Amino acid sequence: MENKVRKTRAAVLHKPFVVKMEERELDSLHSNEVLIKVMSVGVCGSDVHYYEKGKIGSKKVEKPLIQGHECAGIVVEIGSEVTTLKIGDRVVIEPGISCGTCTDCKEGNYNLCSHVAFLSSPPIDGAFSEYIIHPENFLFKIPDNVTFEEATLIEPLSVGLHGLSRSGMKADSSVLISGMGPIGLTAIIAAKSFGALNIIATDIEPLRLKIAKELGATHVIDVSKQNLVESVQELTNDRGVDVVVETSGQEQAIKASVDIVKKGGNISVIGFSRLNNIGINFYKLLQKEVSIHGVYRYTNTYQHGVDILGSKKFKTDLLLTDFYPLEKVQEALEHARVNKSSSIKVIVKPND
Repeated sequence: MENKVRKTRAAVLHKPFVVKMEERELDSLHSNEVLIKVMSVGVCGSDVHYYEKGKIGSKKVEKPLIQGHECAGIVVEIGSEVTTLKIGDRVVIEPGISCGTCTDCKEGNYNLCSHVAFLSSPPIDGAFSEYIIHPENFLFKIPDNVTFEEATLIEPLSVGLHGLSRSGMKADSSVLISGMGPIGLTAIIAAKSFGALNIIATDIEPLRLKIAKELGATHVIDVSKQNLVESVQELTNDRGVDVVVETSGQEQAIKASVDIVKKGGNISVIGFSRLNNIGINFYKLLQKEVSIHGVYRYTNTYQHGVDILGSKKFKTDLLLTDFYPLEKVQEALEHARVNKSSSIKVIVKPND
């Protein structure tokens, strides 16, 4: 069907450090698609990396790219076969559109789909735009008590939920979360929702450690001033933690995970390292029967994330620190790039 809204203004990355405002034509809606007026988009670390470097691993910005994938908005048009949504619904957008037919999708691992179209991952355009089109199956209604800005946190929260699910975490477990960026901080919320009894958070930034405590961490460790392994041994009576969730991507943190997890414990590695290969103590890994789980995005976590935020049990507003209009996306990306000590989550508001 034809859209009543035919064009959208968008912030487009042309090359590192160059973002331009452009007007783009919108495609016609397919029968299973929805047109969304974008209200809020969180700036992700991957957005900053593409802005700064023009690539992440083998993914390169080879043509002008609209960034942004942590997004929420309002339904303004629906396709002819859409049944679960109506005009005016407030929704959060799961950004990865998997094919649904490959072996990985059929096995339930749609995050591993080789044909996934993920918003803002080159060459797929993202949500730094007034309007976007998205399939009904990857949209989730948000309750009125969850703001559009808060809803953008469901994407990083989903990573933590998936990582903890991969670890087989049980209620009353102890968990150490290394790296208090948005994924690490929302992983505290995820761990609390899983029933974690003790949550240890690590970072080097005082602001982030402070917020970690306010979100529910029982202990915080400034790894620039304290020895991580010794601190964990002291806190756990030399037993180690049940689960390590590694979000920082730092080589030393990944190596230390084997030392600080208990015998028979689980490590979920979320953060991408700058190094393709990291040496770990393989003897200790085997001797302790430690299980290491790679974590890539998420599967079937969005409704859980909506429910967690809708419960209003967590001070998610603490994470929302900076706000920019669509016309200032470059300033938003630059702010996120250089203000890690004073900024947590930068939010772009395309239709404020």
